[in-house]
Amino acid sequence: MEEKELKLSLSDWLAIERTRLANERTFLAYFRTALAMLAGGVTLVRLDAFRDIRWLGYILLVLAPLVFITGLWRMVSVRRKIEKRYYKSE
Repeated sequence: MEEKELKLSLSDWLAIERTRLANERTFLAYFRTALAMLAGGVTLVRLDAFRDIRWLGYILLVLAPLVFITGLWRMVSVRRKIEKRYYKSE
């Protein structure tokens, strides 16, 4: 059985591009959050003024890479779904 060829209009292609760009913006939000958590964690661990809440700094240092990896995984998986659906290699 042959696959039906997709014929998309210009507005459809523009919608796909908006989706791709939204995916990248979402990744950048994850990246920004991870970077802020990393900076906050380092600050809490290093400064003596925050000695009482140093434990929070360690938690932030552990969570920052997890947030980054989650954002990266999400971006790649959404990109693959978009490419699989609309950019099939002929």
